[in-house]
Amino acid sequence: MASFRAIAATSSAIIGLLKDACPRSEFLNAEFKLYQASDYETHVAEGISLMLYQVTVNGTLRNLRPRSAPDGTRYRPSLPLDLHYLLTAWSSDAEKQQRLLGWAMRVLEDTPTLPSAILNKYMDVPDTFRPEESVEFICDPLPIQDLAAVWDKLKPKYQTSVAYVVHMITIDSEIKLTEAEIVQTRSFDAGKKVQP
Repeated sequence: MASFRAIAATSSAIIGLLKDACPRSEFLNAEFKLYQASDYETHVAEGISLMLYQVTVNGTLRNLRPRSAPDGTRYRPSLPLDLHYLLTAWSSDAEKQQRLLGWAMRVLEDTPTLPSAILNKYMDVPDTFRPEESVEFICDPLPIQDLAAVWDKLKPKYQTSVAYVVHMITIDSEIKLTEAEIVQTRSFDAGKKVQP
């Protein structure tokens, strides 16, 4: 039940979490960046990239009830989303690239739930997520043909990557539901002839 900034806040939180946890004695020059497709042409020399390659509506939560504010105001239902990411390790040395990938996967596995404190930490607007909110971040391996299709679109040389999905992001609506007064009486005029 976050604001429209939730997608960007989640992406920034994941990359920020990795950057803060980086063992600089092992990966001194590692960079941590959010990517879009064009960034794969001139990638970082060493580090981790995270690209949001797909956003889907969560089908199991599609029919949420209208949201109620603490004051009782009702709003249109929240939009439940799943965010699909591609995490890639970069290095000119194959062994170092694999160490980077293994380290990043371990950090993310150790933090499968991102609480609002982490989700809000890396954004300019610190209240994107409410204090009680969190999201699940899990490894979601892509079938080889799907992974190949993603890399075919990106066009650089294939890099070892791993896919992740974030479940349970719900973006709140700001549209209030208008409610009529409670019905007091009923009138059944179905069979009456209308007078001109």
